[in-house]
Amino acid sequence: MSEKENNFPPLPSFIPLKPCFYQNFSDEIPIEHQVLVKRIYRLWLFYCATLGVNLVACLAWWIGGGSGANFGLALVWLLLFSPCGYVCWFRPAYKAFRGWLAAIGFFKESVGAAVVMLLPAIMFTMSAAMMAIVIMKVHRIYRGTGGSFQKAQTEWSTGTWKNPPSREAQFNNFSGNSLPEYPTVPSYPASGSQWP
Repeated sequence: MSEKENNFPPLPSFIPLKPCFYQNFSDEIPIEHQVLVKRIYRLWLFYCATLGVNLVACLAWWIGGGSGANFGLALVWLLLFSPCGYVCWFRPAYKAFRGWLAAIGFFKESVGAAVVMLLPAIMFTMSAAMMAIVIMKVHRIYRGTGGSFQKAQTEWSTGTWKNPPSREAQFNNFSGNSLPEYPTVPSYPASGSQWP
C-alpha cells in the first residue's frame, strides 16, 4: 500500500500540530463494511461528546457549590480518554476491517506475505470482538443485579442511594456476603460431654 498523508484528526492550520492518522472509509474499508465502521466511528464521537457534556456539568456543579475536584477529573477524562478511546478502541476496529482488505488484495502479489498480513488482521478482529463481548457481559451483570434505568431514577428521586443501610444491602447483593449468616448462634455440647 502506498504511503498516504495523515488526515486525522482534522486540525486547523493555525495549530502547529499535524494529523497523526490516515483515515478514509471509502478508500480503505470494503464497501460492505463501511456502514458498520462509520457507526463505530460515530459511537466514538458520541463518547467524546459525552465527555464534553460531563465537563460542562461538572463545571456547573462546581459553580453551584459542589466540589472542584470533579471538574478537574472531568477535564482529565476529556483530554485523556477521547484520544485513548480513538487509539485503543476505534483504531483496532478500523484496522481489522482495513487489514482484511489489504491482506486479501495482496494474495495476487505474494501468498507468503499475504498470509503473514492476515495475522494482525485476525488479531485486530479478535480484539474488536472481545471488546464487544466484554461490554455485553458487563451489561448482563448489570441487568442481572436488577438494575434498570427506571430503578436508578426511582432510587435517585427517593434518595435511597444516600441511605447507608440501603447502600450496604445493594453492595452485598452485588458482591455477595463473604460468610454465611446463621439465624441463631449454633449451640455446641459442653466440654467433656458426648456429641449426640
